[in-house]
Amino acid sequence: MIRIRPAERGDCPGILDIYNDAVLTTTATYDYNPRSLTHREAWFDDHQKTGLPIFVAVDGKKIAGWSAINHYHDRVGYRFTGENSVYIAPDWRGKGVGKLLMEPIIEAGREYGLHAIIAAIDATNEASLRLHRGFGFLPVGHFKKVGYKFGRWLDVIYLELLLP
Repeated sequence: MIRIRPAERGDCPGILDIYNDAVLTTTATYDYNPRSLTHREAWFDDHQKTGLPIFVAVDGKKIAGWSAINHYHDRVGYRFTGENSVYIAPDWRGKGVGKLLMEPIIEAGREYGLHAIIAAIDATNEASLRLHRGFGFLPVGHFKKVGYKFGRWLDVIYLELLLP
């Protein structure tokens, strides 16, 4: 049974494994090289310091997925806008884990004081596009051939959720 909870620093290895799998096997991220545990712990520490939320979906002791709100831009005028991340372990994709992670991350964004959450999604990632649209995200931009991975040019679709 999946349980959603705020992430703890000890979850970083599981979060890293899921992210690195996405780096190596998907276009969910345009990173080419896996990240280190040191990098992921620094990311976690920054989120803790700034109050930005991270959630994990846990099956027993194993991390099935995670979601986070990240800074959209560092300039002060963007302080009310965040960018979300949702990553699911390969064995759990298509089983509703993303839906379980979306509601708390949106609510946490509201509590953080965000006015908008942006999602930048590879145009071929139908599951993620459907997930975000299901939570009220609306498409606001389609950038053609702005990414390059696995020997091909990739489009990015931007979606936005305005928080009341």
